[in-house]
Amino acid sequence: MSNLAVGFALCGSFCTFNKIIPQMKRLTQEGYKVIPIMSHTAYTTDTRFGKAKDFNEQIEEICQNKIIYTISGAEPIGPKELLDALVIAPCTGNTLGKLANGISDTSVTLATKAHLRNKRPVIIAVSTNDALGTSARNIGLLMNSKNIYFVPMEQDDYINKPNSIVADFKYIPDTVREVLATGNQPQPILL
Repeated sequence: MSNLAVGFALCGSFCTFNKIIPQMKRLTQEGYKVIPIMSHTAYTTDTRFGKAKDFNEQIEEICQNKIIYTISGAEPIGPKELLDALVIAPCTGNTLGKLANGISDTSVTLATKAHLRNKRPVIIAVSTNDALGTSARNIGLLMNSKNIYFVPMEQDDYINKPNSIVADFKYIPDTVREVLATGNQPQPILL
């Protein structure tokens, strides 16, 4: 696998970063060249879950690559065919909406647009409190789009947040492997 490059794009679902980053590390341990990409918000925002600088340093150390966090940094992904696959984890409701409606105004959405022009897979790991609400339409549109795949997901707190869905992030490496090997959506999608 060492000749395959996987983009790994993080959006602002900060509460999931400590679950996502180990999956990034697993991909590097499996021999993938991991190219980190972050939305401007994810790259610059300190939250109760941690400081942006600390996350950024940890990600660059794991990937041994600089983080792409600007639109101009993401643009060459398509023309230079830099990636074999692109993972978006966590993929927020905001990013789902932009992707479903062709809006590419962030480093993550432009990286996705640039990557899709090469007809290569995008693997989405959903993390949004409105997946079964306003984001349901966008998830449905993306599930019916070519070269878009989903990491298996489930309701994370159906009593207190009945519309919330979060991918089971431990399946990111398995999903990447299966999508690259077969081009099929791993099943089940809903856990």
